[in-house]
Amino acid sequence: MADHFFDLSDVDRREALAVAADRLGRPAHLLEKDVWVVWTLQALFEHDVGTNLAFKGGTSLSKAYAAIRRFSEDVDLTYDIRQITPELTGEAPDPLPATKSQARKWTETVRDRLPRWLDETVQPLLQERLAADNLVAGLHRDSDTLLVEYPALAGGTGYVRPVVLLEFGARSTGEPTETRSVRCDAAPALPELAFPAATPRVMRAERTFWEKATAIHVYCLRGAYRGGDRYARHWSDLVALDVSGIADAALADRALAEAVAQHKDMFFAEKDREGNAISYKQAVCGGLRLVPEGEALDALARDYGRMIEDGLFSDDETTFDELMSRCEDLVRRANA
Repeated sequence: MADHFFDLSDVDRREALAVAADRLGRPAHLLEKDVWVVWTLQALFEHDVGTNLAFKGGTSLSKAYAAIRRFSEDVDLTYDIRQITPELTGEAPDPLPATKSQARKWTETVRDRLPRWLDETVQPLLQERLAADNLVAGLHRDSDTLLVEYPALAGGTGYVRPVVLLEFGARSTGEPTETRSVRCDAAPALPELAFPAATPRVMRAERTFWEKATAIHVYCLRGAYRGGDRYARHWSDLVALDVSGIADAALADRALAEAVAQHKDMFFAEKDREGNAISYKQAVCGGLRLVPEGEALDALARDYGRMIEDGLFSDDETTFDELMSRCEDLVRRANA
């Protein structure tokens, strides 16, 4: 039986990561973080709690679909809203509030219950799994995010931290989903070792395309991004989804596009630079924007440069100008 990666001593783990990095041409600190990402997915989806979770976002595109070629470091998860607010949503397959006031009530209820669910259910199960696997890692909650702070053995530039962020939401069902297999990036380079592996429920990539496209649309109209200072990945992901053919499938699925827009119009209202309401429906019906202007474009270019500097791409990266050109082409096709 092969030795498990986590059963090795720190010295042997560090050496294994160095060997895998050399064989794959990938930074060792990214391979190390990837192991912890997969371990976390395994812990969640081998537990009963995984029945009502959907793995989504850029890391799902990388790990479950192999649709993007950059390293994606954090884990986005949706907890089925029907489980956290059953008295409000009922059992409808895709529940949506009838009015904005109802949407506010649903949101307030989720904001009250989700942190308690993380404290009472998710954090204990991860603590138990760490103990069962004889692993040491810090674990704490920050609002709707659980942070797994592992003891890093490999270096890096600091852009990617030795922390797995589990970012939870609970204002949708996460559907459509499918079960996909996930394994560690280092596994093929070290067949003599056993690594964590997982089979999570994953949001379909076509929905993830529209989730990202509408988030980018908001950035272009607002000139700023609410989700922190590392956001160039969304543009990179859209282009990768286009290359893989998933974007064409998403553009053809008008019902899915409009469902995403309707959900965001209800739950994620935003305003543009002038204070006007942003219409997600307009974004999916001929008015999509993917290329920002002015300082917003410059800020995006700087963040994209930091991604390249830290080695987040697994092969030759696209230049920023090429990335924007491909986004312009995608906009033309989407709006047509």
